Amino acid sequence: MALMTGKQYKESLNDGREVYIDGERVKNVAEHPAFKPIVDVKARMYDMPHEDRYRETLTATLPDGEVISRAYNPPKSKEDLTAIRNHVETVLDDLGGVVYRVGDETIGEMWSLYDAQDKLNEINPIYADNIKYHIDRVAREDLFHVSANTDPKGDRSKLFSGKDGGTLLHVVEENDKGIVVNGAKFETAAAYAHQAFVKPTILDWAAGEETMAPFACGFICDMGSPGLKHICRTSLGQGRKEEDYPISTKFEEIDTLLIFDNVLIPWENVLFHRSLQSAAYIRSTVHRYSAFNYVLRMLRRADYLLGAAVLNADQTGLTRLQAVQEKISQLINYREGINAHLTAAVANAEESPGGLTMPNQSLLYTGRVFALSNFPAMAHLTRELVGGQLAVTPDTATMSDPAIKEYIDKYYSVGEWSPEDRGKLLYFARDLLNSSLAGHNTTFELFAQSPPFAQQAAVFNNFDLDPQRELVKKAANINLKQSVSV
Repeated sequence: MALMTGKQYKESLNDGREVYIDGERVKNVAEHPAFKPIVDVKARMYDMPHEDRYRETLTATLPDGEVISRAYNPPKSKEDLTAIRNHVETVLDDLGGVVYRVGDETIGEMWSLYDAQDKLNEINPIYADNIKYHIDRVAREDLFHVSANTDPKGDRSKLFSGKDGGTLLHVVEENDKGIVVNGAKFETAAAYAHQAFVKPTILDWAAGEETMAPFACGFICDMGSPGLKHICRTSLGQGRKEEDYPISTKFEEIDTLLIFDNVLIPWENVLFHRSLQSAAYIRSTVHRYSAFNYVLRMLRRADYLLGAAVLNADQTGLTRLQAVQEKISQLINYREGINAHLTAAVANAEESPGGLTMPNQSLLYTGRVFALSNFPAMAHLTRELVGGQLAVTPDTATMSDPAIKEYIDKYYSVGEWSPEDRGKLLYFARDLLNSSLAGHNTTFELFAQSPPFAQQAAVFNNFDLDPQRELVKKAANINLKQSVSV
């Protein structure tokens, strides 16, 4: 059986990887206080498919009988896409929170590259073989696979003019073993993942083939590779009480600056190399599948906003007021808007160039923009419905102090709501909306897959405008033979 257990996952992280956080090198990633909560979450995800109640939903069987994670089974039908949705929602139901970088969403980027195999075969057939091998390997070995995309920001004008690549990841040497790379990438969860699909994010390759070729590479990198250094940001949840911060203390995902210091990438791990065409293609299609899982997580975030708002209105009897119902309906509209895009993306799924089934691209990308662009307003609306108590409620230690219990009981009891339950609701809402992690996640979500302008570009590039052109030409009796298109 290919499926890993949580215990095996934790043990697999002790591979000598070089991880730094808060001024120290981490000796045991799985047990370090900054990483332990999220490693425990991922370990739980590894354990779930072994349980009878989850086995059918969370696993799939390969033609040779090998049982793998449902998340790593490339979709070949609408039913497969529905099964992926059920997988994500079942996992989030069990965890009781939202996690973004856990492998099921990043494997989709490999499927996007699989769709490019014909193009890659024209360059070098070995690269297409490597892609198919690694898609199969991730599934059979149940690897935690992430995606290293974001570049440290430097002076891009030098790159575009062909003068200097700066800190951008690039190939510095080729030998009989593989390519040697230098540079850096940012990636969430890298410090506790098994491997990453590393690729360029450059949009402008105008400097030319010869100048840009060293930057046009994509490969699989083991996270314990010699020369690879993980420099991690400080945890926002570490040291906080779980009762006061029920989200931050469980579901914080740690971001890493990956330093590639002459890291050898074996030839079998190279997915494309010195190919501007391949680099440009993967940037335009990289979220073809992965955006589906990502927007599913935004749907769950919307559910938490709606639930927190309604419960806070319920406890004081305000749900029956028309003005409050109007605000709640706006949250429902938001939630159902995301849901409608996801549902329609499956119902109108398309065959991919590689013969897989991909969510309808226009509906998927517009759903992503809808979810992300409206989230700040919906979060603010939730704050309004929760009220000022979100900012002024004492912490659990004060609320449980025997010396003031009679006052807490008097002023924090509302109907059937005890002070303890009211506190739990307010602490959850605070962590969802106002904590350091809440602010971090809002920014993370906005840029996690691509910056807003690139998300809008994906919408533009995946919508067929010709039917609207023809509709207006016909209605206006325009005899223009050919429309001008971009």
